[in-house]
Amino acid sequence: MFHLQSLELLHWDYCQRVSMPLDGAIITIAGPNGSGKTTLLDAMRTLLGLECSGGRTFRTYARHANADTAWLRALVDNRPRGRQNSSRPFASSLLYADQVTLACRIERHGGDWQRKYILVEGVHEIEELAKRPDKEWLGIEAWKRRLEAAGLTRAIGRVLALEQGQTDRLCELSPKELLRLVFEVFGDQEVLDRYEQARNHQQQLLKEVEQAAHELSHTQAQVSDLANRVNSYQQYQLRLKERERLATEVLPVLQWSEGRQRTANHLRELHRQRLFAAQDQRQMSAKRAELHSLFVAHEAAKHKLVELEAQRKQARADFDAAREAERPLELLSKREEELKALAAVETDAKELGERLASLSGQQHQLREAYTRANDQSRKAQAAMEALTGQRLPPPPVEVTRFRKALDEAGIVHHVLADCIDIADEAWRAAAEGMLRPSRWVVVLAHSSDESRAFALAAKERYRHYVVADGETVPAQVPKDSLLAALKVNAKLPGWLLRQLASIRCVKDTEAGAQQSTKSGGEWITPDAYYRDGRGGRSLWVEPRDYQFGVSALDSQRGALERELTRYDAELTRIAKEQAEVERQLKDVQRAAQGHKAAQELAERGADFAEARARLPALRQARVEASTRMGQLDQEHDRALTQSTRSERDYEAAQGGLKASEANVLRVQREHEGRRDELRAAAKASREARAAFPSSWVQPSRIASLRDEFENAKQAEIAMRHVQQELDTGLNNGTWEVDPQVQERHARMSVSVLEQTTQLEDRRASNEMARIAAFNARERYIDVLRATVRRYKKNVQELGELAGVNAQAELPHLDNDDTVLAQAGLHVKFNFDGKGEVGLNDGEASGGQQVLKSLILLVGLMKDDETPGGFVFIDEPFAHLDVRNIQLVGHFLRSTRAQYLLTTPITHNVEVFEPSEITLITSKKTRGDRWAPPIAVLARRPEKGVYD
Repeated sequence: MFHLQSLELLHWDYCQRVSMPLDGAIITIAGPNGSGKTTLLDAMRTLLGLECSGGRTFRTYARHANADTAWLRALVDNRPRGRQNSSRPFASSLLYADQVTLACRIERHGGDWQRKYILVEGVHEIEELAKRPDKEWLGIEAWKRRLEAAGLTRAIGRVLALEQGQTDRLCELSPKELLRLVFEVFGDQEVLDRYEQARNHQQQLLKEVEQAAHELSHTQAQVSDLANRVNSYQQYQLRLKERERLATEVLPVLQWSEGRQRTANHLRELHRQRLFAAQDQRQMSAKRAELHSLFVAHEAAKHKLVELEAQRKQARADFDAAREAERPLELLSKREEELKALAAVETDAKELGERLASLSGQQHQLREAYTRANDQSRKAQAAMEALTGQRLPPPPVEVTRFRKALDEAGIVHHVLADCIDIADEAWRAAAEGMLRPSRWVVVLAHSSDESRAFALAAKERYRHYVVADGETVPAQVPKDSLLAALKVNAKLPGWLLRQLASIRCVKDTEAGAQQSTKSGGEWITPDAYYRDGRGGRSLWVEPRDYQFGVSALDSQRGALERELTRYDAELTRIAKEQAEVERQLKDVQRAAQGHKAAQELAERGADFAEARARLPALRQARVEASTRMGQLDQEHDRALTQSTRSERDYEAAQGGLKASEANVLRVQREHEGRRDELRAAAKASREARAAFPSSWVQPSRIASLRDEFENAKQAEIAMRHVQQELDTGLNNGTWEVDPQVQERHARMSVSVLEQTTQLEDRRASNEMARIAAFNARERYIDVLRATVRRYKKNVQELGELAGVNAQAELPHLDNDDTVLAQAGLHVKFNFDGKGEVGLNDGEASGGQQVLKSLILLVGLMKDDETPGGFVFIDEPFAHLDVRNIQLVGHFLRSTRAQYLLTTPITHNVEVFEPSEITLITSKKTRGDRWAPPIAVLARRPEKGVYD
């Protein structure tokens, strides 16, 4: 610390301009009470940036002079305390001269006084300093920092500011207060205070962390409530979908299936009736044969009549002519009947059957092809629907399950598919192919979670790597590497970073082969052909399987849309072929049902109608000719009788045949009517089937619906039950119907995850800070012990100089708040061998109290390496006898500090014995503006005072 060499006052209190030397070890300021002794000390305190005594301020002294400006100027010693130039007190201010001028300018500004300070190298008068620019002048805080760097610490400043009569009160401090003062003077208390502030800050942070944990618990409870609401919303949506499925698919399909089954049963019943009608047809054939035999008998009788009527040739000729005229028309009529019968019972030919079998086989093959194409289309459509609302391509089920287990265990992590995007789309195929095996590698945020994560991975049989130590992508990566084509927003495994950085991107395989020839190494082309030390192979991945980034989702959608378009075109083609085959099959079926005979009947309908019109007349002519022949011969009577009987039998049989035919026609009409109704029902069933998606009416699908609901009635009951459940839930508020709850749940889940991560980070950071502060204070305890040992040594040495045995007990110091708070410095003094006394135990005399305080005070400033410093002591000899005054004086001379003492002139002259310079003040005479000049008595300097 520096020494004071001189002091000059200008317009300070009642001093007009006073200069006084201070270049001595002990300076005594003597004078009567009220003569300005304390005024001089306050001037030096103000110059040093300290507070004045007695509640006075620099403004009080500036006002007394009744001037606009007051000056305080001191010349101080700046000689080095060691061998190096940097040991000068003001070396930190870049002042290296042996003398430095300190000045304080106090100016009136408006109604207030302001003080500015300046520090210059060498000796400068006030008039020179007044010309200095304002930018060189300092404020009070900057001034205190400058002087503190020169050795005038804040603690020493408080000692210098002790007021009159307080010098001997240092010995009245408690051990705790004395130890704190020692730490403050030597700069250790500030460090301890900073440690205390750090501990308080950590406790505050701990409270904030606990509050954050409480808030996180509250937020997690809200997330749980939202999860329940999301589950309710999803259940509600499932009920709505179930109701829609029952109303639009299950119930209509089951009703259609049951109607189709009823139609099939009726068709089988109609087929049985058709078999019965075929039996009636066979009976009609027997009747036709009987009718034919009767006709033959009738013809024989007529031939017999012809033979008997030999003589009546003309009549026979007439009969024959009539018969010949009747026969063609009768044959034509018989042909009409046969065609009608054939149209009803005609069967297909062999070639027609083969054609029918071929068309049936084609129809079956087309149905199978349609089913396969439709299944592929439904799979593609399901994959497209799974991408709806996704930000990234969805992960596999096992990945989702494992990540959920990690989240439930509170293990913060991420997968590579979520943190990697493709920066250069030209290299997407290469990156997708190279990273495909590493898509679902899990990277843990904290390596401490490794064992728990491995346990969960083993339990879930997770096939992908779980990495505990991730690495950040370096700032500099090779520009032609595959890593440069990626955007990474989180840590990756170190082995993957090194592999990606070592793979070179080449434009084609030829360029890659050239690189392998030159320098070797791994390379990859834009179309994902990869070469490493084992050889080359393609890593191509279809666009529908891309995974990294938002563009991967677009690629998957584009690929699925192209697949759906292709499947739709294939289904349309198959449907057209099916329609063509079904039309051909129906044509063959109609041909197999006798439509050719019907065509012939239609073509020859005019001939058949003419025959039916002419036949009765020709038959009548034949009968008349036969009657005429019977009349010609008696024998003709028997023949005629026989002919008449046969004719009667023939007509009876013919009438029965007609009745049977009428009955068969009636049954046939009823059969056709029923068949038309069933055809209409079948058509309606086909139309209903066409309205359904093809997947709904697959036999396996219908079978599963019947296994689930048994019949349409049970499906209807199930739909009413679902509707009742929906209505009940809506009425009592059980169902969540707000779709925004899912988005809120997702956002809050992300927020909880972020809060959890931040909370863990803050806890870890606070714990690290606490451990660091604890360890730092642990190490600093050695500094505190060294400080106390240093002060103990100073007290002992000063006691020896004063002829007093002074011993300081080292306190117990440990890295514990309670120990540090209770630690105290106990100092024992032994005067004249009368036994030890403490700091303030009441056993020491007034002089001894002063001496104890001086020892404690000077011990704070004593430094063997950098001696110096000064002390202001106001009336240290008050109430001391001659012997004690001599002891105190001897002690002050024996130290190497500079002392400024005050004493009233009424004291014993022994108080001036240690002084090298004595400043004598006088009271201001009433009526005078300025106080009398200060008298100076200087002792002739002795050699080695400052050495």
